[in-house]
Amino acid sequence: MASYRRTTPPAPKPTRTVIARFPAGEPRGSWPAEEFAQGLRRDGRSVDVFMDLATDSYLVVEAAS
Repeated sequence: MASYRRTTPPAPKPTRTVIARFPAGEPRGSWPAEEFAQGLRRDGRSVDVFMDLATDSYLVVEAAS
């Protein structure tokens, strides 16, 4: 009985541009990042806010297209 392990390369991760970083230790939490993102959305840019646990910060990034 032959045994083999099928390996496939990992799916490529989409690259995203980080526009701004905000510390998570901010007393207002994610509000500064959300307010900044809202201003960019008003200007017609497509952005999202994510929590980066590794750096303990909120990231405003361009939305994947």
